[in-house]
Amino acid sequence: METEVDKEILKSAGAELLPDGRKGLRIHDWEIETIRGTILTSLAHEQWEEKLKTSHLPEMVFGENALVLKHLSSNTKIHFNAFDALAGWKQEGLPPVEVPAAAKWKFRSKPSQQVILDYDYTFTTPYCGSGVVEKDQETRVEAKAKPEGEASLKWENCEEQIDLAALSLKEPILFYDEVVLYEDELADNGVSLLTVKVRVMPSSWFLLLRFWLRVDGVLMRLRETRMHYVFGKGETPTVLRECCWRETTFKSLSAKGYPVDLAVYSDPGSISQRLPVIKQITQKLMIPHKV
Repeated sequence: METEVDKEILKSAGAELLPDGRKGLRIHDWEIETIRGTILTSLAHEQWEEKLKTSHLPEMVFGENALVLKHLSSNTKIHFNAFDALAGWKQEGLPPVEVPAAAKWKFRSKPSQQVILDYDYTFTTPYCGSGVVEKDQETRVEAKAKPEGEASLKWENCEEQIDLAALSLKEPILFYDEVVLYEDELADNGVSLLTVKVRVMPSSWFLLLRFWLRVDGVLMRLRETRMHYVFGKGETPTVLRECCWRETTFKSLSAKGYPVDLAVYSDPGSISQRLPVIKQITQKLMIPHKV
C-alpha cells in the first residue's frame, strides 16, 4: 500500500505530492503515479477479449490499474498496465501446462460444456513494461495505438548492473506503492499473479514488475523486471532495466532435497534463489532530448 511521508522530508528531497488527490509525486523532472480502479466490467471484459482475439482472461483483471513514470522535460513515459501484459501473453502463446487436475479444469469455464485446454491458462507473460516518447503533454494510461508523432523507447543491451548495494542504504522512502494488474487462482490449483511495485527515495527510484506462477505440485515460474534510475547521475539521464526469468518443477526441487510443501512456496521473494535462472538480460534507456 501507499505510504505517507512527512512534507518536510519531501521538500528537503526536492519532491512534492501530486495535486488533485492523485497518488504519487514529482521529483527531479519525474512524475511518478499509481492509478487504481475496479476489476473489468462484463462489457469491458468482452471488449478486451475482442481486442486480444481470445475467449480467455484471468479471473481478476484490474484494467484501470497502472504505474506511470514520466520524465517531464523529454515526454518519455514508462508505464505498466494489464492490457499490454495480456497482449504479451497472447503473443508468446506458451503451450498449456499439464496438471493432474486437468480433467477437472476442462469444465472450468462452462460446466455444461466440455472445454479443451488448448491455451496457456497460466497467463504467463514476457511483458517488461510499456513506453513511448509522447508528442504532447497528455498522459494516456489506457492501451491504445500510438498517435502519430510518438516513438517507442529504445532499450540497448549493456553490461552495467543495478547497484543493489546503493538500494540497500538506509534513506527515507518518499513514496511506495504496489499495484495488482491481474490475478488467477487457477481453479484453486495454484496462483498466477502480476504486480508492479515502486519505491522512490531522495537518491533514486526503483521498481519491480513481478509475474509469479505456482501450479501446485507441478511448476513454479518467476519473471521479474527491475528498473532503477539515479537522480542527477551523468549528463544523459539513464534508466537501467534487468529482466530475469526463473523456472523449475516441484519434481526437480524434490530431487535436490528441497521441501515440496506448498506453504513453503507462498512468497516468491523468499524462495526465488531456489529457482534456476533460464533467461537474464540487462538493458539501459538513454532518455532523449526534449521532442
